[in-house]
Amino acid sequence: MHYSILVAITLATLTVYSTCQAADAPTAGPSPHPTAVNEASVAEPNGVVTLRDALALALARNPQLSIYPYDLRAADALVLQAGLRPNPELSAEVEDVGGRGERRGFDAAQTTIGISQPVELGGKRAKRTRVASLDKELVQWDYRAARLDVMREATEAFVTVLAAQERLALAERLLELSRQAQTAVAQRVKAGKDSPVDELRADVAFSESRIERQNAQKALTAARHALAAVWGSRSPAFERVGGDFYQTSEPPPLAEMAAATANNPDLARWQTEEDRRRAALRLEKAHAVPDIAVGGAVRRYEQTDDGAFVFGLSLPLPLFNRNQGGILAATAELGKARRQYEAAQVRISAALSEAVSALAAAYDQVTILHNDVLPKAQRAFEAARQGYQQGKFDYLHLLDTQRTLFQTQAQYVSSTEAYHKAQADVQRLTGRPLDTDNNDGRPSNAVQESSSQVK
Repeated sequence: MHYSILVAITLATLTVYSTCQAADAPTAGPSPHPTAVNEASVAEPNGVVTLRDALALALARNPQLSIYPYDLRAADALVLQAGLRPNPELSAEVEDVGGRGERRGFDAAQTTIGISQPVELGGKRAKRTRVASLDKELVQWDYRAARLDVMREATEAFVTVLAAQERLALAERLLELSRQAQTAVAQRVKAGKDSPVDELRADVAFSESRIERQNAQKALTAARHALAAVWGSRSPAFERVGGDFYQTSEPPPLAEMAAATANNPDLARWQTEEDRRRAALRLEKAHAVPDIAVGGAVRRYEQTDDGAFVFGLSLPLPLFNRNQGGILAATAELGKARRQYEAAQVRISAALSEAVSALAAAYDQVTILHNDVLPKAQRAFEAARQGYQQGKFDYLHLLDTQRTLFQTQAQYVSSTEAYHKAQADVQRLTGRPLDTDNNDGRPSNAVQESSSQVK
């Protein structure tokens, strides 16, 4: 009889457990989540890298982005876990054992073997699943924000390499002009037309140009490594980057770009965050409702060799703990979320205003330098060079106009670099490129697939 009862209870337990597992099993696999492009589909570049190439590589291989697929899988698993029912409990109890007289040993024992199932009330399971689902949505928002951060980082690193290439080209041109001037001055000194002091000045200017070129080369090397690091490479394999560094366009007004901040995931996530904390408050209120446990058992009486069924129901009495603290804390977190959203709006609005001002200032500088200052500096240098060759000006005047020209060109490169980096900041804050009508995350065409140098 003992064995038959145990077998019956075991079978009943397995049946209940299997039923619960079948009811809780998901009908489909975890929902798909955004992941980076497959690394194998984006090969390490070894030629000319465009901005589109750099962005694709960064999104595919950036080390920070590579952690988000694991976060999203963990969030999927937590959603699954939140939807599971409590496990049933198997219990065994033996009474009236080891006494005296008729109750010595197991002669008068009562053996009870039962199973009970906790039942959650108040919709806890659905509310718990809702909180876990919203947690997953927040991870997805964080992933989108991280993608925009990586795109901005890649764009700025790309622009830095472009600017470094332009500075190196400028330094090489200055070095060549200094070499030509050094030769010309030496000939004029030999002919008695110039003072030997001018030859010394030409030698110093040539040496300074060599130093400038070395510094430009080192800066380009550092910029290349920084760009390669964005896509997780320790050493750059590409030859150079290609893009129309000097193409600029007048930025849209602040009001237009401020309206686009709704695309910024740093702001858009707060609606989900508020929904999540509201769902957490509902869950805490549900925890105030006590759960019950229902069960059944089989009892055997050894003394009479009889058996009977036992049914039970347990219900906690919520006299003291009604989860008051949990409800108050969840209420405070919900109010905090609203204030955090307002703070995020103010912070992003201020950052956007600063970025737009920097973009407009850089655009004005680039425009003035390109349309007014650079042409005049170029004409002044050409006039000074021709005048020096004709004996109208001394070498000091030529050197001064040459320095002015190249300082202006260097300023033009720096202003253009600042323009593109400010534009990348604005794109990050608005959540989309400035010169595209879509919001699919594609790179801006502000840097075209061609090359250009200061002339």
